[in-house]
Amino acid sequence: MDKLLFGTAGIPLSTQPRNTENGITQIKTLGLDSLELEFVQNVNISEEKAPLIKQISEKDNVVLTCHGSYFINLNAVDKEKIEASKKRILHAARILNMCGGWSQCFHSAFYLKSSKEETHRTVKKALEEIVETMKAENNPVWIRPETAGKHSQFGNLDELLQLCSGIDQTMPCIDFSHLRAYSLGKTNNYEEYSKVLNKVESILGKTALKNMHMHIQGIKYGETGERSHLEIKDDPEWKYGDLMKALKDYKCCGVVTCESPNLETDALILKKTYEKL
Repeated sequence: MDKLLFGTAGIPLSTQPRNTENGITQIKTLGLDSLELEFVQNVNISEEKAPLIKQISEKDNVVLTCHGSYFINLNAVDKEKIEASKKRILHAARILNMCGGWSQCFHSAFYLKSSKEETHRTVKKALEEIVETMKAENNPVWIRPETAGKHSQFGNLDELLQLCSGIDQTMPCIDFSHLRAYSLGKTNNYEEYSKVLNKVESILGKTALKNMHMHIQGIKYGETGERSHLEIKDDPEWKYGDLMKALKDYKCCGVVTCESPNLETDALILKKTYEKL
C-alpha cells in the first residue's frame, strides 16, 4: 500500500440496516477507508455471497481485512484442537480472498504449560503448514498473528517478529493498545512507539512498515495485561496523538483498524488527528 487507511472492526454502528453490504458503503459515506470483517464467532459470509461483497468493496474503494476466530490455539495440548485451529484460519482466509480482502489477523496461542520456546516451535510449525496450503491454493491473503494483550498469551512483539521473520506471507498484526496493556502502560509516548517501529524495520525490513495491519483503541489493563477496550474519551491517559505522529514520521502504510466500543467515532478521530499532522 502507498498510504495509511483507517477503518472499523466490524460494521459501523450507524449502518442501517446493519449488514456487511451496507456497512461497506457506510464506511465510504463516513469518509473512512477500510472494514474488518468480524469472523470471530464464525465465518458469517458464504461462498455464494462473497463475490457480492467483493463487488461492493471494489466499487466503494474500501479495503477489507478480517479478524479470525476466537477459538484458535496453535499450542493446544490436544493435537486435534491444533488441526481445528488451522482449519478455522484457512476457512477465514479462503472466504476473505473470495471477498477481495487483504489480511487476516487472529490470536495465535496460549502458553498453557509449555515454555516460550516450545510454544514458538509449535506455533511456527502450524503457521508454516497453513502458509504451504495457501500457496498451493494461490491465496495471497496475509496471515497475521496479533500482538498479545495478556501475559498468558503467546505473541509479545519480540516473539511475533522472530516468528514472522522466518515464514513467508506472514506479518504481525500490531495492536498498539495491546502493547500498552502488556507493558503495563509503558508503551504510551512518541519515543516508545518509535522504538516499536524501529524494531519492526530492523527485523522485518523497511517494506514491513509499508505493509502494516494495526489495531488501535483505548484500553483498560491490570497487572496481567488487557482487561477491556475503551473509547478514546474514557482513556484520558492514552497519548494517541504521539502514536499518530510516529506512524506519520515513519511513513507507515497499511490499515489502522479501530476496535473501540464507539467504532466509527473513534476511527474518525484517529484519522483526523493523523491527517492534521
